[in-house]
Amino acid sequence: MGGAVRRVVSLVPSLTEAVAVSAPGLLTGVTDWCTHPADLGAAVRIGGTKNPDVRRIAELRPDLVIANEEENRAPDLAALRAAGLEVLVTEVRDLPQALRELDRVLVGALGLARPLWLTDAEAAWGRAQPLAPLRAVVPIWRRPWMVLGRDTFAGDLLARLGVVNAYAGHAERYPRVPVAELAGSGCDLVVLPDEPYRFTAADGPEAFPGLPAALVSGRHLTWYGPSLAEAPAVLASALRAAAAV
Repeated sequence: MGGAVRRVVSLVPSLTEAVAVSAPGLLTGVTDWCTHPADLGAAVRIGGTKNPDVRRIAELRPDLVIANEEENRAPDLAALRAAGLEVLVTEVRDLPQALRELDRVLVGALGLARPLWLTDAEAAWGRAQPLAPLRAVVPIWRRPWMVLGRDTFAGDLLARLGVVNAYAGHAERYPRVPVAELAGSGCDLVVLPDEPYRFTAADGPEAFPGLPAALVSGRHLTWYGPSLAEAPAVLASALRAAAAV
């Protein structure tokens, strides 16, 4: 990449937060789903992660567009490149890869000093103590019901906290599974994040009668950014509370 990066468009909420916290003022465009930090300054909203406005992004003349191979669609990324834009695509399947990719974006691509929060996140997970093993199902959507399967970032975080994902060996990364099968899986608990589907105490646990439900922060479970520094404590607290019921 030639020259200093001064204008960035982020197509990933996690990376938006990572850039905004590390280098305020670099972001010129963000998605409609970018909610952290609360004040994104003059950054223009350029549509969703799955349907970004390619023409509007090109008009912003960013030095770099940052994306993710899972959250963003290949045709949109190809269209951005065809418009002459530099696109950096991340891949995040586990915690070590997330830390490497954050370093690649912030230090390698943007030329920043390694942010303190990234060092803190690495240290926090290095200190994390897993709970006694808990076998769980981890829905991420309902209507239809979908769960964490193999090879996912969220699944890796939970495994580091002692959660044994009942579907970690599934051929698909986000399989659709009938709720009756999930409820009858013989697990110790069900883990219900508040994103991408917003599970709440009134929407989700009732589908798993007799099974303790851990309602967890989706941002701490699925985002790879500054929230990683507090994620071990936040997630462990929710899991511990559910297991104690």
